[in-house]
Amino acid sequence: MSSLNVSEKLHIERVLGMSGGFVLDFTDATFGELYKSHGVNIHADRYQTYGTSKAKKMRGFWEKEPDDLVGRVLSELLDYYEAQCESGVIERDAVSLGKSRETVARLCGEPFNTNSTPDDGFLSKEFEIPNIQRLPVDFAVSEIIQNRVNEARSCLSNGAHLSVIFQCGSVLEAVLLGAAQNEPERFNRSSMSPKQNGKVKAFQNWKLSEFIDVAGDIGLINPDVQRFSHGLRDFRNYIHPYEQMASGFKPDEHTAKVCYQVLKAALADVAGDR
Repeated sequence: MSSLNVSEKLHIERVLGMSGGFVLDFTDATFGELYKSHGVNIHADRYQTYGTSKAKKMRGFWEKEPDDLVGRVLSELLDYYEAQCESGVIERDAVSLGKSRETVARLCGEPFNTNSTPDDGFLSKEFEIPNIQRLPVDFAVSEIIQNRVNEARSCLSNGAHLSVIFQCGSVLEAVLLGAAQNEPERFNRSSMSPKQNGKVKAFQNWKLSEFIDVAGDIGLINPDVQRFSHGLRDFRNYIHPYEQMASGFKPDEHTAKVCYQVLKAALADVAGDR
């Protein structure tokens, strides 16, 4: 069994585009060939613990095999990802790629340059929850948001890590929806606004990921908050038990603290405190 932790898996899955059950643009055949070169039959029953998609087989592989083998396979996958980035097929996620390379080095027992990055600085900063009344939401909603922020803080203190993640995700979505309703033209004019049949969707039909990207595009939230908010969104998706089971997601104190940190920074951005 590999020693991949939750944060490492998050970055790897973002790089490899695993949220929809796929792994980059591999077909079943090419996926099988890649693993075969490492002496692994990835389509064998032993790797179908969580299901039969390529992403779920990979998660099963992580659970069954040792660090060095997992590291070698991931290294080749990251090489392929970088080749696709260089050819313009996909856009590079430099942060998650760097974290994934660091993970591979650890799994393979190789040294890695651990110099601090801007993201380390973001996670080490202290952000204060702003006055909730300054957020662009209705008064009645602001009371609910305040209660949920308080509950998230309480859950963090009491070790209810999964509850922290869910509360933070729900508050972030409510605040960004409120911001959109407060400045509809600003949100709708963004090139990132989601469209259907050539028209911008009604706000109630936007996904959290779309609110995050538009908020980043129009400068409502800073780039670091935008990037880490997608991580919070990914974690929040594990509110569905089967998704949590399939990924093997087991939130710990660090994960909960990261999510709470992201929420504090996002609220400070929206309130104009940063």
